[in-house]
Amino acid sequence: MTTLPVTVLTGFLGSGKTTLLNHLLGQPGLADTAVLVNEFGEIGIDQLLVRHVAEDIVLLNSGCLCCTVRGDMVNALRELFLKRVKGEIPEFARVIIETTGLADPAPIIHTLMTDPLLSSRYRLDGIVSTVDAVNGSATLDNHPEAVKQAAVADRIVITKTDIAKPEQTARLRERLARLNPAAVTIEAIDGKLDPAAILDAGLFNDRDKIPDVRRWMNEESFRDHHDHHHHHHDVNRHDDRVQAFVFTRQAPVSWPGLAFALELLIANRGENLLRIKGVVNVLGSDKPMAIHGVQHVFHPPAALPGWPDDDHRTRIVFITRDLDRKVIDDMLAGVLGLADEKGI
Repeated sequence: MTTLPVTVLTGFLGSGKTTLLNHLLGQPGLADTAVLVNEFGEIGIDQLLVRHVAEDIVLLNSGCLCCTVRGDMVNALRELFLKRVKGEIPEFARVIIETTGLADPAPIIHTLMTDPLLSSRYRLDGIVSTVDAVNGSATLDNHPEAVKQAAVADRIVITKTDIAKPEQTARLRERLARLNPAAVTIEAIDGKLDPAAILDAGLFNDRDKIPDVRRWMNEESFRDHHDHHHHHHDVNRHDDRVQAFVFTRQAPVSWPGLAFALELLIANRGENLLRIKGVVNVLGSDKPMAIHGVQHVFHPPAALPGWPDDDHRTRIVFITRDLDRKVIDDMLAGVLGLADEKGI
């Protein structure tokens, strides 16, 4: 069964997430999308409303389905899929989930990946986080939740750039690049953004993701930002507890060995592993394997159609909090070295 891609839209209180969502709901690019929101009233959909198609589900003139979540997100996604199968609501090809401003996106992602019913019908496509150009730096200073939202994102949307000073936006961009070099950063004025900019953000879709892999596997961007980051260390900033780096290995990797090493990391330091994305040169395979995880949970590995370039090394991006790079380097090198010796 083909699974439906899910985009998780997150962002701290006042970051412009609701304004962005309100704009997106009216765009034809979301015609085949179901959007799960917290409250209809907060996003002001009256001018877009075509008709109610079910309880808590409305059809908008863009062709988008807008659904309120009352209570449990798991039940909301189950009910949505069931209504789709029964023909009670129009067909939809993807889902966007709006989180509350204080929400840690990890539990939603965990549920999508581990709930047997949901994972057989939906798959995580990407995480989009909104950050306010005016107050974003102060928010990152004072709220670790905001740092985590930005650190795990595939796309970061900087909002309110029209009312921020250019130097504010530039400083925020630089800070976000240090925090999460793997993310694509986009600016949105008054919430206006092409839906295509935030959809298909992950590795696991039907399209060729080679350009994305090439971009976020660029080691130099991680090395430069990592060095710069520590030259400006400030113990009062929550993002100084966050590191982004790439683990590389020249020789093909034993898949059982790598899987075991990652299981050890997750079991012992899962809370500190904010995000993992990687391309693995698997021993005995001519295609790279993509891996992708958030904290304790990994998406099933997927073979990519080909390598992004002539560099066929294993490269795994880690974004961690309160976890030194050496711990990960030593564990992976040790386990993979042992696997090589034993011929596993």
